[in-house]
Amino acid sequence: MLKRMGVQQNDLEISEAIERFAQSELAPRAAEVDRDEISTTRYVAQLADLGVMGMNLPERWGGIGASPVAIILSLVEIAKACASTSSMIGAHYLATDSILIGGDDSLRDRYLPEAAAGTKLGAFALTEPRAGSNPADMATRATPEGDGYRIRGVKHFISNAAAADFIVVYAKTDPDAGARGISAFVVDRHSAGVDVAPAEKLMGIRGAPAHEIAFDCFVPAASRLGAEGTGFRTAMRVLDNSRLDVAATSLGIAEAALASAVDWAKQRQVGGEPLSRKQGLQWMFADMKTRLEAAWLLTLQAAVRRAAGEPFTDCASMAKLYASETVGFVTDTALQMHGGYGFTREMPLERFVRDARILRIYEGSSEIQRTVIARMVLA
Repeated sequence: MLKRMGVQQNDLEISEAIERFAQSELAPRAAEVDRDEISTTRYVAQLADLGVMGMNLPERWGGIGASPVAIILSLVEIAKACASTSSMIGAHYLATDSILIGGDDSLRDRYLPEAAAGTKLGAFALTEPRAGSNPADMATRATPEGDGYRIRGVKHFISNAAAADFIVVYAKTDPDAGARGISAFVVDRHSAGVDVAPAEKLMGIRGAPAHEIAFDCFVPAASRLGAEGTGFRTAMRVLDNSRLDVAATSLGIAEAALASAVDWAKQRQVGGEPLSRKQGLQWMFADMKTRLEAAWLLTLQAAVRRAAGEPFTDCASMAKLYASETVGFVTDTALQMHGGYGFTREMPLERFVRDARILRIYEGSSEIQRTVIARMVLA
């Protein structure tokens, strides 16, 4: 399918190397990671050796110069094996993309090479208990203090927080300016006044822990990303990229669920014949495959637009919306095909369903994506 879509050979070769690692190292441990809530940061060094931790970065700052399409294909392969690992990587990309897009060369030199090498892990702190879908409502403040700022506030549902070495924090430097008053800062995770709460008890992607973080810390002015008031613009550009990562994770889980259902339907005997011979199930397979193919096309279209340096906000939102809704449909349908067996922990279907559910919520809920798309249509 990918070759028919014009995907470059180099992109396929990168993803094939990732696939081999994912199937040999991630897939056999995915159930254990989920059951015991083991952080997938355990894989950071191995992923860095493959170039994954810096795949989103230029070679100048330690990346491998991978195309947006190669990133998509690689995250799909990782998510097929272990969605928690894909989520952990995505959170790291949120942080490093923030520095790449919003920072100066001094900050890029300081953080990005080590982030790509896997010796520093990033986290992205935008969401708050009362400011999720509308970041402009955030209550976290950065007020001038000496030669820097005092950041005070609470961030919620922050992936990688406990294991991170640095956190990109978004805070209001001008509380009266709405979104235009938001600035971004790189904060050392181990700074005095950065307190990470115990991990949330999550429904899915349980190997990618999320935490609440309380801040009452000082940061030097040199740790600010860009000028005051440019943080919201940086965050929106970062989220355009991240929505493609979420779409890729959706595709990976959906592909794994579909493959499991195909195997089951061919082997499971009912009334003396395989389930795959039943017309009702064949129609279900047709619907799953059609939706999945459409999600692939939307996601790759957005990746190609991104690679060409063209505006892709609308494409990213459509890809994220459709892929995340599709994986919900595919995983639920695949579980239904397995009957009662699908509802047990002996099979991966119930994990796929739980892992997939967050994808319609984070990095902009399905409702937010529809709002973004509608605004661009009606502009």
